[in-house]
Amino acid sequence: MSLSETNMPVTELSRRAYNIRRHALKMGQVQGQGYVGQALGIADVLAVSYFRALTYRPGEPEWEGRDRFLLSIGHYAIALYAALIEAGVIPPEELETYGSDDSRLPMSGMASYTPGMEISGGSLGQGLGIAVGMGLGLKRKGTGQFVYNLMSDGELGEGSTWEAAASAAHWKLDNLITIVDFNNQQADGPSTQVLGMGDIAAKFAAFGWHAQFVDGNDMEALVAVFDAARDLKDDHPRVIVADTLMGRGVPFLETREKTHFIRVDEDEWDKAIEVLDAGYAAAAV
Repeated sequence: MSLSETNMPVTELSRRAYNIRRHALKMGQVQGQGYVGQALGIADVLAVSYFRALTYRPGEPEWEGRDRFLLSIGHYAIALYAALIEAGVIPPEELETYGSDDSRLPMSGMASYTPGMEISGGSLGQGLGIAVGMGLGLKRKGTGQFVYNLMSDGELGEGSTWEAAASAAHWKLDNLITIVDFNNQQADGPSTQVLGMGDIAAKFAAFGWHAQFVDGNDMEALVAVFDAARDLKDDHPRVIVADTLMGRGVPFLETREKTHFIRVDEDEWDKAIEVLDAGYAAAAV
Protein backbone atom coordinates (compact mmCIF):
# COMPACT_ATOMS: atom_id res chain seq x y z
CA MET A 1 0.00 0.00 0.00
CA SER A 2 1.44 3.34 -1.04
CA LEU A 3 -0.03 6.11 1.05
CA SER A 4 1.95 8.70 -0.89
CA GLU A 5 -0.29 8.04 -3.90
CA THR A 6 -3.60 8.73 -2.17
CA ASN A 7 -3.57 12.50 -2.90
CA MET A 8 -5.53 13.05 0.30
CA PRO A 9 -7.35 16.43 0.15
CA VAL A 10 -6.33 19.30 2.39
CA THR A 11 -9.57 19.06 4.40
CA GLU A 12 -8.82 15.45 5.32
CA LEU A 13 -5.18 16.26 6.10
CA SER A 14 -6.39 19.02 8.43
CA ARG A 15 -8.63 16.49 10.19
CA ARG A 16 -5.68 14.16 10.60
CA ALA A 17 -3.57 17.00 12.05
CA TYR A 18 -6.37 17.82 14.50
CA ASN A 19 -6.50 14.17 15.59
CA ILE A 20 -2.72 14.11 16.05
CA ARG A 21 -2.94 17.18 18.28
CA ARG A 22 -5.74 15.59 20.28
CA HIS A 23 -3.82 12.33 20.75
CA ALA A 24 -0.80 14.31 21.98
CA LEU A 25 -2.86 16.27 24.50
CA LYS A 26 -4.44 13.07 25.80
CA MET A 27 -0.98 11.54 26.27
CA GLY A 28 0.25 14.67 28.00
CA GLN A 29 -2.72 14.43 30.32
CA VAL A 30 -1.65 10.92 31.33
CA GLN A 31 1.64 12.24 32.71
CA GLY A 32 0.55 15.79 33.50
CA GLN A 33 3.45 17.21 31.53
CA GLY A 34 5.44 16.79 28.36
CA TYR A 35 6.65 18.25 25.11
CA VAL A 36 3.13 18.99 23.98
CA GLY A 37 4.02 22.44 22.62
CA GLN A 38 6.24 20.83 19.98
CA ALA A 39 3.61 18.17 19.21
CA LEU A 40 0.91 20.78 18.63
CA GLY A 41 3.25 22.82 16.43
CA ILE A 42 4.50 19.97 14.24
CA ALA A 43 1.16 18.16 13.82
CA ASP A 44 0.50 19.60 10.35
CA VAL A 45 3.93 18.46 9.14
CA LEU A 46 3.31 14.98 10.52
CA ALA A 47 -0.12 14.78 8.90
CA VAL A 48 1.34 15.57 5.48
CA SER A 49 4.21 13.16 6.10
CA TYR A 50 2.06 10.16 7.05
CA PHE A 51 -1.01 10.79 4.92
CA ARG A 52 0.48 12.36 1.80
CA ALA A 53 4.20 11.68 1.46
CA LEU A 54 5.28 8.41 3.06
CA THR A 55 4.91 4.92 1.64
CA TYR A 56 4.45 2.35 4.42
CA ARG A 57 2.27 -0.50 5.68
CA PRO A 58 0.60 0.26 9.03
CA GLY A 59 0.42 -3.40 10.04
CA GLU A 60 3.98 -4.17 8.93
CA PRO A 61 6.21 -1.34 10.27
CA GLU A 62 9.46 -3.12 9.28
CA TRP A 63 8.39 -3.75 5.68
CA GLU A 64 11.53 -3.44 3.58
CA GLY A 65 9.78 -1.36 0.91
CA ARG A 66 8.81 1.43 3.32
CA ASP A 67 10.08 4.98 3.28
CA ARG A 68 12.06 5.68 6.46
CA PHE A 69 10.93 8.46 8.80
CA LEU A 70 13.62 9.38 11.30
CA LEU A 71 12.88 11.38 14.44
CA SER A 72 16.17 13.07 15.20
CA ILE A 73 14.50 15.02 18.02
CA GLY A 74 13.98 12.26 20.57
CA HIS A 75 11.96 14.41 22.94
CA TYR A 76 9.34 14.92 20.20
CA ALA A 77 8.37 11.27 20.69
CA ILE A 78 4.90 12.24 21.94
CA ALA A 79 4.28 13.91 18.58
CA LEU A 80 5.41 10.90 16.57
CA TYR A 81 3.40 8.50 18.76
CA ALA A 82 0.34 10.62 18.07
CA ALA A 83 0.99 10.36 14.32
CA LEU A 84 1.64 6.60 14.52
CA ILE A 85 -1.62 6.11 16.43
CA GLU A 86 -3.49 8.10 13.81
CA ALA A 87 -1.78 6.12 11.04
CA GLY A 88 -2.80 2.78 12.57
CA VAL A 89 0.75 1.65 13.37
CA ILE A 90 0.14 1.80 17.15
CA PRO A 91 -3.22 0.77 18.68
CA PRO A 92 -5.09 3.79 20.12
CA GLU A 93 -5.60 2.09 23.48
CA GLU A 94 -1.83 2.29 24.10
CA LEU A 95 -2.20 6.06 24.42
CA GLU A 96 -3.11 5.56 28.08
CA THR A 97 0.26 3.89 28.77
CA TYR A 98 2.37 6.87 27.66
CA GLY A 99 5.51 7.26 29.79
CA SER A 100 4.55 4.38 32.10
CA ASP A 101 6.68 1.41 33.13
CA ASP A 102 6.81 -1.31 30.46
CA SER A 103 5.06 0.97 27.94
CA ARG A 104 6.02 0.90 24.27
CA LEU A 105 5.68 4.70 24.39
CA PRO A 106 8.54 6.03 26.55
CA MET A 107 8.89 9.78 26.97
CA SER A 108 11.96 9.86 24.69
CA GLY A 109 11.91 7.92 21.45
CA MET A 110 13.51 4.45 21.49
CA ALA A 111 13.54 2.31 18.37
CA SER A 112 13.80 -0.93 20.36
CA TYR A 113 10.45 -0.22 22.08
CA THR A 114 8.13 1.38 19.56
CA PRO A 115 6.80 0.14 16.19
CA GLY A 116 7.48 2.74 13.52
CA MET A 117 10.28 4.43 15.49
CA GLU A 118 13.30 4.05 13.21
CA ILE A 119 16.01 5.44 15.53
CA SER A 120 16.46 6.13 19.24
CA GLY A 121 16.53 9.77 20.29
CA GLY A 122 18.82 11.28 22.89
CA SER A 123 21.74 13.56 22.13
CA LEU A 124 20.62 15.92 19.38
CA GLY A 125 22.45 16.38 16.10
CA GLN A 126 22.65 12.67 15.26
CA GLY A 127 19.61 12.10 13.07
CA LEU A 128 20.84 13.69 9.88
CA GLY A 129 24.05 11.67 9.94
CA ILE A 130 22.06 8.45 10.36
CA ALA A 131 19.72 9.56 7.55
CA VAL A 132 22.71 10.07 5.25
CA GLY A 133 23.88 6.52 5.97
CA MET A 134 20.42 5.09 5.35
CA GLY A 135 19.99 7.10 2.17
CA LEU A 136 23.36 6.00 0.83
CA GLY A 137 22.62 2.36 1.68
CA LEU A 138 19.26 2.45 -0.08
CA LYS A 139 20.80 4.06 -3.18
CA ARG A 140 23.47 1.39 -3.34
CA LYS A 141 20.75 -1.26 -3.11
CA GLY A 142 19.09 0.43 -6.09
CA THR A 143 15.78 0.80 -4.30
CA GLY A 144 13.42 3.74 -4.66
CA GLN A 145 12.61 4.46 -1.02
CA PHE A 146 12.99 7.89 0.52
CA VAL A 147 14.49 8.77 3.89
CA TYR A 148 12.73 11.58 5.76
CA ASN A 149 14.51 13.14 8.73
CA LEU A 150 12.69 15.46 11.13
CA MET A 151 15.08 17.63 13.10
CA SER A 152 14.94 20.79 15.20
CA ASP A 153 16.34 24.25 14.58
CA GLY A 154 18.41 23.81 17.75
CA GLU A 155 20.26 20.91 16.11
CA LEU A 156 21.68 23.33 13.56
CA GLY A 157 24.12 24.42 16.27
CA GLU A 158 25.71 20.96 16.20
CA GLY A 159 28.73 20.56 13.94
CA SER A 160 27.72 16.99 13.13
CA THR A 161 24.63 18.35 11.38
CA TRP A 162 26.70 20.32 8.88
CA GLU A 163 29.15 17.45 8.33
CA ALA A 164 26.13 15.32 7.43
CA ALA A 165 24.74 18.08 5.19
CA ALA A 166 28.02 18.23 3.27
CA SER A 167 28.12 14.43 2.96
CA ALA A 168 24.56 14.26 1.65
CA ALA A 169 25.35 16.68 -1.16
CA HIS A 170 28.64 14.93 -1.94
CA TRP A 171 26.89 11.57 -2.32
CA LYS A 172 24.05 13.14 -4.33
CA LEU A 173 21.37 11.76 -2.02
CA ASP A 174 18.26 12.71 -3.95
CA ASN A 175 16.35 10.22 -1.79
CA LEU A 176 16.91 12.27 1.39
CA ILE A 177 14.32 14.81 2.56
CA THR A 178 15.07 16.67 5.78
CA ILE A 179 12.45 18.72 7.62
CA VAL A 180 13.74 21.37 10.03
CA ASP A 181 11.18 22.40 12.65
CA PHE A 182 11.90 26.09 13.03
CA ASN A 183 9.84 26.92 16.13
CA ASN A 184 12.55 29.20 17.55
CA GLN A 185 12.48 27.53 20.96
CA GLN A 186 15.15 25.71 22.95
CA ALA A 187 15.47 24.82 26.61
CA ASP A 188 17.70 27.87 27.12
CA GLY A 189 15.56 30.33 25.17
CA PRO A 190 14.80 31.30 21.56
CA SER A 191 17.01 29.47 19.07
CA THR A 192 17.83 32.71 17.29
CA GLN A 193 19.27 34.08 20.55
CA VAL A 194 21.08 30.94 21.69
CA LEU A 195 22.87 30.64 18.32
CA GLY A 196 21.36 32.58 15.45
CA MET A 197 21.75 30.77 12.11
CA GLY A 198 20.42 33.49 9.82
CA ASP A 199 18.79 32.25 6.64
CA ILE A 200 18.64 28.49 7.24
CA ALA A 201 17.37 27.62 3.77
CA ALA A 202 20.16 29.66 2.17
CA LYS A 203 22.78 27.86 4.27
CA PHE A 204 21.51 24.45 3.15
CA ALA A 205 21.43 25.69 -0.45
CA ALA A 206 25.07 26.76 -0.10
CA PHE A 207 25.86 23.17 0.95
CA GLY A 208 24.30 21.90 -2.29
CA TRP A 209 20.76 21.15 -1.14
CA HIS A 210 17.44 21.99 -2.76
CA ALA A 211 15.92 24.19 -0.04
CA GLN A 212 12.38 25.39 0.60
CA PHE A 213 11.00 27.56 3.40
CA VAL A 214 7.33 27.19 4.37
CA ASP A 215 4.76 28.14 6.96
CA GLY A 216 4.68 24.84 8.82
CA ASN A 217 1.08 25.35 9.91
CA ASP A 218 -0.30 26.12 6.43
CA MET A 219 -1.60 22.82 5.11
CA GLU A 220 -1.86 23.80 1.45
CA ALA A 221 1.66 25.22 1.47
CA LEU A 222 3.00 22.09 3.17
CA VAL A 223 1.43 19.84 0.55
CA ALA A 224 3.07 21.91 -2.19
CA VAL A 225 6.60 21.78 -0.73
CA PHE A 226 6.40 18.09 0.21
CA ASP A 227 5.23 17.21 -3.30
CA ALA A 228 7.95 19.38 -4.83
CA ALA A 229 10.65 17.77 -2.67
CA ARG A 230 9.61 14.28 -3.66
CA ASP A 231 9.07 15.03 -7.35
CA LEU A 232 12.27 17.02 -7.90
CA LYS A 233 14.22 15.69 -10.88
CA ASP A 234 17.81 16.33 -9.91
CA ASP A 235 20.45 14.72 -7.69
CA HIS A 236 20.36 17.13 -4.75
CA PRO A 237 19.24 16.24 -1.23
CA ARG A 238 16.16 18.24 -0.22
CA VAL A 239 15.35 20.27 2.89
CA ILE A 240 12.09 21.83 4.03
CA VAL A 241 12.43 24.53 6.69
CA ALA A 242 9.03 24.63 8.41
CA ASP A 243 8.22 27.72 10.47
CA THR A 244 5.88 26.36 13.17
CA LEU A 245 4.13 27.81 16.21
CA MET A 246 4.56 26.03 19.54
CA GLY A 247 1.20 25.08 21.02
CA ARG A 248 -0.63 25.59 17.72
CA GLY A 249 -4.39 25.14 18.08
CA VAL A 250 -4.57 25.93 21.80
CA PRO A 251 -4.23 29.72 22.14
CA PHE A 252 -3.49 29.79 25.87
CA LEU A 253 -0.57 27.41 25.25
CA GLU A 254 0.61 29.34 22.19
CA THR A 255 1.16 32.41 24.36
CA ARG A 256 2.93 30.74 27.31
CA GLU A 257 6.27 32.40 28.03
CA LYS A 258 8.04 29.03 28.34
CA THR A 259 6.83 26.41 25.90
CA HIS A 260 9.81 24.05 25.50
CA PHE A 261 8.53 21.71 28.23
CA ILE A 262 5.00 22.43 29.37
CA ARG A 263 3.57 21.62 32.77
CA VAL A 264 -0.17 22.04 32.55
CA ASP A 265 -2.38 22.34 35.60
CA GLU A 266 -4.74 19.38 36.01
CA ASP A 267 -7.84 21.35 35.09
CA GLU A 268 -6.17 22.83 32.00
CA TRP A 269 -5.85 19.54 30.11
CA ASP A 270 -9.58 19.22 29.56
CA LYS A 271 -9.74 22.93 28.78
CA ALA A 272 -6.99 22.55 26.16
CA ILE A 273 -8.86 19.70 24.48
CA GLU A 274 -12.12 21.68 24.56
CA VAL A 275 -10.43 24.70 22.97
CA LEU A 276 -8.80 22.50 20.32
CA ASP A 277 -12.14 20.81 19.53
CA ALA A 278 -13.95 24.15 19.29
CA GLY A 279 -11.28 25.65 17.04
CA TYR A 280 -11.35 22.70 14.67
CA ALA A 281 -15.16 22.67 14.55
CA ALA A 282 -15.23 26.39 13.74
CA ALA A 283 -12.60 26.04 11.01
CA ALA A 284 -14.40 23.07 9.45
CA VAL A 285 -17.68 24.97 8.98
